Amino acid sequence: MTGPVGFWTKFRSFIWDSDAHLKTPEERALIRKLDFGILVVSCLGFFLKYLDQNNLANAYVSGMKEDLNINGNQYTFMGTCYTVAYALMQVPSTMIIQKIRPSVYLAFCEIGWGIWTFAQAGAQNSQQMYAFRFMIGLFESAFFPCLLYLMGSWYSKTELAKRIAIFHLTGSVGTAMAGYLQAAVYNNLNGHLGIAGWRWLYIICGCMTVPCGLLLFFVLPDLPSNCKVWYLSDEEKAFALERAIRNGKAQPTGKVDLALLKRTFSRWHWYWFVLGYVLYGSSCAATGYFGIWLKAEGFSVSARNVIPSCGALINIVAIFMWGFLADLTGRRFTWVFVPLVYGLIPNGILAVWPPSVKLKEFAFLTGGVQLMTAVFYTWANEICKDDNEERALVVSSMNGLQYAVAAWLPIVIFPQLEAPTFRKGFPGTFGLVIAALIVIVIIKLLADRDERRQRVAGTLSSDEESATDEKKDEDLKVESPI
Repeated sequence: MTGPVGFWTKFRSFIWDSDAHLKTPEERALIRKLDFGILVVSCLGFFLKYLDQNNLANAYVSGMKEDLNINGNQYTFMGTCYTVAYALMQVPSTMIIQKIRPSVYLAFCEIGWGIWTFAQAGAQNSQQMYAFRFMIGLFESAFFPCLLYLMGSWYSKTELAKRIAIFHLTGSVGTAMAGYLQAAVYNNLNGHLGIAGWRWLYIICGCMTVPCGLLLFFVLPDLPSNCKVWYLSDEEKAFALERAIRNGKAQPTGKVDLALLKRTFSRWHWYWFVLGYVLYGSSCAATGYFGIWLKAEGFSVSARNVIPSCGALINIVAIFMWGFLADLTGRRFTWVFVPLVYGLIPNGILAVWPPSVKLKEFAFLTGGVQLMTAVFYTWANEICKDDNEERALVVSSMNGLQYAVAAWLPIVIFPQLEAPTFRKGFPGTFGLVIAALIVIVIIKLLADRDERRQRVAGTLSSDEESATDEKKDEDLKVESPI
C-alpha cells in the first residue's frame, strides 16, 4: 500500500517520475539516495571530462597554436590521438567492471586523467601534446559507457531517460564553461608567474579533476548485486536488488567469455544500435568547428571562447527536454527520431554554406539541438536488459566504435587545410543525418517485431507490460495535482 497521495507527490509525478505517486515512501527515499550517489558524482565527473576535453580547442585559439608552432593538420592529429585512445578502452572498461567494483575502477581512471591534464600545461611541442592527449583519452574512456551501464542497472523505465539526459547535459555545461573559463583565465592569468593563459587552464582543470576522482570511490554505489556503499542500509540494498529484478534487469553472471560474444553477435541489437549510433554521433561533428570559423571571421579571443558556449547552453535545454519527454510519454523512438529530423536544418545550412554570417552562426549555435544521446542509450539499455553482459557490450560498443570512426573521419572530411568552409565535411554530416534516420526506423521495426513475439509467448516482464513505447494509461497515468 502506498497510502494517501499528497499534492507534492502528484506534482512531482508530472514534472519528474510519472509513477512517483505509485511508489512507497521507502522506494522514493531509495531513489533520492541513488540520485545523490549516482547522479551527483557522475555529473561532476562528466562536467570535468568535457571541460578537459574541450580545452584543447579553447587553448588552440588562445595562444597554444603560436606557442607550440602548430601547423598543418597537427591540431587534427591531437584530436585523433585522444579519440584513438578513447575508443580503445570503451568495451574493455565495461567488461572490467564485471570483475572490479565500478567505484574503484572509475576513481582510478578519473584521477589518472586529472594527472595527465596537469601534464599538458608543460607541453613544449606538438609531439608531447600527442602523447598527453592519448593518455587522457585512455583514462577518460571508461567514464561514459560505465556510467550509462550503471544507470541502466539501477533505474526503471519511468526514471532512466531523464537521468541519463541530466548526466549527458553536464557535458554541454562543461563545454560551455570551458569557453568562459578560458576567457577568464586568459584575461586574468595570462602571463602570471611567466605562464601563458592556456597553460593555466590545464593547471586549474587538473586541480578540479583529481579530488572528484577521490569522491567517486566513496560515493558511487556500484551495482545492485554488489553494492557496499555506506549510505544504503542492508534492507535498502536488498530492496534495490529485488526492484531491479522485478523490472526485468538481468544481473551480472561474472562470465565474460566466448558464449557472450556468440549470443551477442547472433542478435540484431549490437549491429543496428552500433551502426545507428555511429551514424548519429558522426553527424554531430559539425559544431566542433565553430571556434575555428569564428577565428577565420576575425572574432576576438574572448568571443571565440564565449560564443560557442552559448550553443552549449542551447544544447543543455534540448538534451533535458528530449529526456524528460521520453520518460513522460514512455516513447523512446519518437524522441530519438524528432531531434534528428531537426538536425537536417543546421547541417543543411552548413552544407550549402550561404554567404550570410548570421545564418551560419545560427546553424553552429543550434546544431546541438539534435543531441538525443540520452534517449538513444536509454532505448539500448532497455532493449538489452534481459542479458546483463550483452547490455554492457552493446552500450560500450556504441560509444567506442563511434569514437573509432571519429579517429579518422575528421582527417578525411574535416582536414584543417580546408578550414573554415570544409566543403567535404559539412555536406558529409548532412548525409550522415539522413542515414541515421533510416537506421533508427529499422531499429524501431525490429524492436516492435520482438515485442509482438514476446507478447505471443507471454514473456514480457511486468515493467514492459506497464510501460511500453505506447505507454499504458491505466498503469502510468499521472493524477492531476489540482
